[in-house]
Amino acid sequence: MPHHLNPTFRDALASAERPLAGMWVCSGSPLVAEICAGAGLDWLLIDMEHSPNGLESVLAQLQAVAAYPVTPVVRVPIGDVVTLKQVLDLGAQNILVPMVSSAAEATEIVAAVRYPPRGRRGVGSALARSGRWNRVEDYLAGADDHVSLFVQIETVGGVEAAAEIAAVDGIDGVFVGPSDLAASMGLLGQQTHPDVVAAVLRAFDAVRATGTPVGVNAFDPAAARSYLDAGARFILVGADVALLARGSEALATAFIGADDSGPDRPSY
Repeated sequence: MPHHLNPTFRDALASAERPLAGMWVCSGSPLVAEICAGAGLDWLLIDMEHSPNGLESVLAQLQAVAAYPVTPVVRVPIGDVVTLKQVLDLGAQNILVPMVSSAAEATEIVAAVRYPPRGRRGVGSALARSGRWNRVEDYLAGADDHVSLFVQIETVGGVEAAAEIAAVDGIDGVFVGPSDLAASMGLLGQQTHPDVVAAVLRAFDAVRATGTPVGVNAFDPAAARSYLDAGARFILVGADVALLARGSEALATAFIGADDSGPDRPSY
């Protein structure tokens, strides 16, 4: 029986009448991913870059969230052709690639997610969840329709090249990362510093001028609303592990008392 894949994150953004709000899923747990999937958010980012996620755990999380009306996006650790091939074949339809700082890098990443002759993606969907083991009719011919690709700008060079990156054919959206951008600017840990915010907004303007959707990570509610006002079309506003950390700390404070001897805990 023919199988139909879900709409991509590109499709969700194109049809949305408001910005799409999501959260990071960093625990590596399918159970936690499923809990987050049922929260009512628009999208989830399953992270392989800074989280204990490999192919098997990402697969399990994609399976766990598939029953819910939420769009999963997988952030790969690197825009390597082999890594992208494996993540695509396990059924990820929406990919975010970190640390993209030039149009040339973006062009290479586009090629890695497309089949020949347009790209270099290896052909193995008949054996993989991506094509539902040959149950998706004409998967190879329509593969580009089933996959959306987003890249992350998080360096000074990336901000300067934002328009060129966003204009690369096959890039469906640009996600700005203030934390690494702050580090790139010599302001490590200061993602709400005025200079960092100004750089994020420059990237916003450059990307939006090309007609490409732009998004951002902003755990601070005031910063998040400010970025939404500035035109962010998709945004991450929390993380599973951070919510658990802050929530458990709140329980400890409520029932044991605040510990004033330790360092200040971050809010993100």
